[in-house]
Amino acid sequence: MIPASLRALLDETRGQRRAEWQGRELWLANEPWGELAVSLQGAQALHYLPAPDPAPAEGSLSNAPEAARVAGAPDAPDTAPATAEAPEGMAAGGWLWVTPTPQALPGAIRGGIPLCWPWFADEHTADESPDRSGPMHGPARKADWRLDAVDEHEGGVELHLSPLERLHTQLAPRAVIQANGQRLHVELITEHVGETPVKMSGALHSYLAVADAHACRVEGLAGARYLDKLAGFAEREQQGELGVRGALDRLYHSNAELVLDDGSRRLRIARQGSDSAVVWHPGDTPPGDTTVEAARRFLCVESANTRLDPVWLVPGAQHLLGTTLSLDAGEGA
Repeated sequence: MIPASLRALLDETRGQRRAEWQGRELWLANEPWGELAVSLQGAQALHYLPAPDPAPAEGSLSNAPEAARVAGAPDAPDTAPATAEAPEGMAAGGWLWVTPTPQALPGAIRGGIPLCWPWFADEHTADESPDRSGPMHGPARKADWRLDAVDEHEGGVELHLSPLERLHTQLAPRAVIQANGQRLHVELITEHVGETPVKMSGALHSYLAVADAHACRVEGLAGARYLDKLAGFAEREQQGELGVRGALDRLYHSNAELVLDDGSRRLRIARQGSDSAVVWHPGDTPPGDTTVEAARRFLCVESANTRLDPVWLVPGAQHLLGTTLSLDAGEGA
């Protein structure tokens, strides 16, 4: 689910192009395999919608991205039930959610897959500011990035991005975004180019579009230990699968593959280089740059390195943090 103004830009796109939205430069694709929108502020994937199977079974959709946006269509990968309407100013369609009221620059866009780097939340593991008062989630998500390469592959596309300016004296990040008709893959690669070890954390802060956040189920975390940020980081164990019924903010110590079930779609979430799974939703007290109604249409399930699994990089070493989204088996993947 994305703002209607962003939906309009994608509808006007044929093939690949650059466009401006909310003062940011975007790279857009509307191809036979599907759709992709990436903001060069933050190297942030904002939208992904694969085309349905080119040889659909009887009763399923055709092979155009437009068909996957039809409200109430049973096999559209992110379509809410016919009784659930998109909030005003929002357009249905896509696996990622973006707020209908994004902050003006230099603020970050809430939604899509922001890059939290080189620290997560306010933990400041790699913060180089004198009083360790750098921005929450680090500088990468608000920085300007360059598009270094666009490669066609496997009926899809692969983007390579790097920051326009140095964001850390010893660490250098780059991002890779791959999309085709079956999956979206995002990776954040950090290279140590300095002379002393650095402790870092980070996250791919995925805002996943759902029919109703308070009716979601996240499978794969049963038995995992977690820190509950809403209870002062109390350590607990997940009893059974995770049902979302309101506000939650948890750091799970797990590298398991997860499935997000919102009642209309089962989205598989594979993670690479991550022993922390972050699950977050603000409940009925959302941040100021969105509304209660709009916030009910996302759930964050994140590939992360947190205080549970910080990364120590030595000179010359690299670390890859990745997340891969695909439909669960039996959902038309």
